[in-house]
Amino acid sequence: MKIKNGFVLEPVGGAYIAIAVGAEAVSSNALIRMNSTGAFLWQLLNEGEHTEATLLDAMLNEYDVAPEIAARDISAFVKKLADAGLLAE
Repeated sequence: MKIKNGFVLEPVGGAYIAIAVGAEAVSSNALIRMNSTGAFLWQLLNEGEHTEATLLDAMLNEYDVAPEIAARDISAFVKKLADAGLLAE
């Protein structure tokens, strides 16, 4: 999975907001707020194809978090992105 073209992540007041730009802004009302961990995962998904397993490996290397908690949070984050139409097919 990968972030769909036409979306950017911007820091806003201590959080991050994913917004549509260019032609995508005309057809998408998606606006997602996330914390720094979400921004970390966004950057990975924006740089190339990943699976939940590769995201989990990256998160465990970057953060001191229990694997089961990280896996749960990654699944919820990916679902949020997919439901908003931000992931490329």
